[in-house]
This record gives sequence, structure tokens and C-alpha cells, in this order.
Amino acid sequence: MLAKHLEAFIANHGTLDGALTGVSIRLASSGELWYGHHHQTRFRPASNMKLLTAAAALEKLGEDYRFSTEVWVNGTVENNSLDGDLYVKGKGDPTLLPQDLSSIVESIQEQGIHSITGNLYVDDTWYDDVRLSPDLTWSDETFYYGAQISAFTISPTTDFDTGSVCIEIVPGKAPGELTSMIIQPETNYVEIVNQVITAGPGGEADIISERVHGGNVVYINGTIPADSEPAKEWIAVWDPTLYAFDFFKQAWKRADIHWTGQGQSAQVPSTARLIYTNKSMPLSKILIPFMKLSNNGIGDILVKEMGRQFLGEGSWDKGLEVVHEALTDIGVPTESIIIRDGSGISHATSISPDFLSMLLYQVQDKPWYDVFLHSLPVAGHKDRMTAGTLQERMEKLDVKAKTGTIFGVSTLSGYLRTKSNQAIIFSLMLNYLMDEEAGPDVLDEMVQIISEHEFD
Repeated sequence: MLAKHLEAFIANHGTLDGALTGVSIRLASSGELWYGHHHQTRFRPASNMKLLTAAAALEKLGEDYRFSTEVWVNGTVENNSLDGDLYVKGKGDPTLLPQDLSSIVESIQEQGIHSITGNLYVDDTWYDDVRLSPDLTWSDETFYYGAQISAFTISPTTDFDTGSVCIEIVPGKAPGELTSMIIQPETNYVEIVNQVITAGPGGEADIISERVHGGNVVYINGTIPADSEPAKEWIAVWDPTLYAFDFFKQAWKRADIHWTGQGQSAQVPSTARLIYTNKSMPLSKILIPFMKLSNNGIGDILVKEMGRQFLGEGSWDKGLEVVHEALTDIGVPTESIIIRDGSGISHATSISPDFLSMLLYQVQDKPWYDVFLHSLPVAGHKDRMTAGTLQERMEKLDVKAKTGTIFGVSTLSGYLRTKSNQAIIFSLMLNYLMDEEAGPDVLDEMVQIISEHEFD
């Protein structure tokens, strides 16, 4: 009966005309494949790739793993003065906020360093210098979800969109007036060219943003109604290392700690000594914004971190080697998949629905499964950090699942408790959609059909 209903739905739904639809449904108790439709065909998974990254990170790094930011000195400290150089070394922490850099500076000051006769340096060599994931399209480079990856980076908010700024566009009081802009965190590192005009009341904002390649000049054009709430644009910066380092230097100035040299980039020398280490929240908590908010930056940082920790190189290539190894250890051999990054923004990454549903089955036996399950968006929940990307979807269904969207792609994979209280694992993947924004409604209808079926 389920096969009949789903086949009819796929055949007759206009949104799926010319598209490719993949379905894999398993019993959560046994892993038995109950229904498949193109289930062994590779699809672009979009952010369903994050299921693989999260599982691999939990398997390899562990739920208690914490990232570090270190401070090193190369010189001697006498009379509250460092005669030498000070280095801040980033080691991938995706949760650093500007206020954390201020706290680091305060901790250094408490150790008796009130002035420096040498230079301030930033060291981001923990990862390689390849900033953008291999298949990122140029149009994504402007926005937070396509931000550059660095071992030393900060975020504007506790959503932890690394290497980005949030720009709030406030309409004027009357049509024709230029809007005002508020940037968070406040910085001169990014220059905003405001060309957004206040429109008459009613309607919707029509705003286009573009950051010039190779720099930090952001052009924002369009209109916003006079009676509307402020609009927000999250823009990726060029060179997140220097962006974060700029805030670090500002924190030194606010603390009234003087230095005579210039802030520069350099690797910590072998003669330096470690004086302070700042630790991130544990991986179990980092997975919440990563999975629920579908945070691309965290995903790619996790891949590079696994490469650095286990193969000595913080790169996508080495990190993905570790991901392959971890998935095989979990019980889902990876010979049939192609993965190119940790976030799913790649259009080259290809994974079958069967692979995803089997992964979701196998992780149930892992000691970290509860952490993994807790990180998944919960359909229809009112709390944003519980529901994540499923906050306004499937309110009447018991679903914990990961969403995915890139151009032409909409995916959804996770766990469902049916109306007859049966535990089901599903992976639904739509590729080559004419309108990917219509995809979530189609997927939700398919989950509704599955939820009404009796799995005898």
C-alpha cells in the first residue's frame, strides 16, 4: 500500500515533473529496507551531507572535544612588559565571538603583561590556506553560507556563522529616503556602500547584496517599505583571519595595553612559550547550531579539524579521508559515495538515499547517538534552537530530521514515529527541481504519507 501511494504521488505531482526523486525507508528496529525508489542512485544531498560530518566528528573527535585558541610569547616579561613578540594562534574554534577575544586579552593582562616592545602576530597555520570549499560557486561567496574557512575566525552572533558580518537595513521614515545600516559586530573592516531606498508602505523588501571579490566593500541595493521591519543580510568577509585579528587588536587597545610594533601574520616560532589557552564549548553543544541551523562553516571546520588531528594536515582532502574512515567504522562503507566538503554546498557531492538511511540506522548503536539525535531539527517545535530549519514544518508529525537545500535540490533525512507509534528511518531526495523552494512542501507531503502507513 505504501509503495502504491508513494509511486502515485511521485508520478502525479507537478513539481516532480522532470526531476529525480529518491526514497529509502527502513524500520528503525531492524534496518530492513521497507521501500525504495531510486534508492541506490546517487543524488546531490545538499545539507544532508552534514549527517555524515556530524557522525564522523562524534566517532573520531568525541562529544567532549573542544577547540583551542592559544596565546604564545617569544621573549621575556619584566616589570609588566613583554620584551618580545606575542602570538595568538587559532586552532579552528568556530564559536569565538568578539567578546571572547576581549576576555582572552583580559586574561593575558591578569598575567602581568601591560605593554609589549615587539609585535602582535596572528598564526592561522593550523589549517591550510585554501579558504573556499572546492566546488563553491562564485555567487555564494558573498554570503555567510559561503564564508571562507580559517583556523582563526569569529562570528557576529551565537548562530556562529564564522567569518561573516550581520548588516541590518533600517527603512527611512518616508518614501525616497536612504535607509540606514547597522553592522554587527561593529567594525571598520567591512565598508558598506548603501544604495537601498525607502519605498512606500506595503509590499516586501527587494534587496540585493554583493561583496566585491578580493575585498571587503559590500554594495547593497534595492528598496524596503517604510513600514516594514528592518531587513538583515549576513555577508561573508574577505580573509576572516585578518577580520578576527582586527578585533583582537581592538581588544588590546581597549585594555590599554601598548605595543610598539605592528600587527602581522606569522607562525609561532619554536622558541615561543604558551601562556594561555581558551577552550570552546564541547562538540556536543557545537552540533546544535551546526545541525539545527545548518551551519556550513562549522561543517567545513570539523572536516579540517579531523584532518589536522588524525593525519596532521588541516585540509579538505585529509579531513575527508578521516570522514571516509569514520563512516566505514560506523558500518556504512563509502565506496559508493562522492563527498567533497563537510557542509553539502558542493554540487559534486553525491550520496544515495540508501546510504543515508543506513547511516541513520547504524548510528543508533553508538554511545554518542543521543547527542547526534538531539542535534537534529525537531519538526514544528516553537523554540528555534530546538526546531532549527524545521520550525515551520510538519507541526503535527513526530519528526527529527536534517534538511538540505541548494539550487535545484531539496532533501530530508531522519527519524519518524508514525501515527501508529512505529519508528521509521527515511531519506527523501529531490534533484533537478525547477523550483527548489517548492521542494520542502513536497517532502513534507511524502512524510505525511509515510506516517499514515502501517508497517506490519
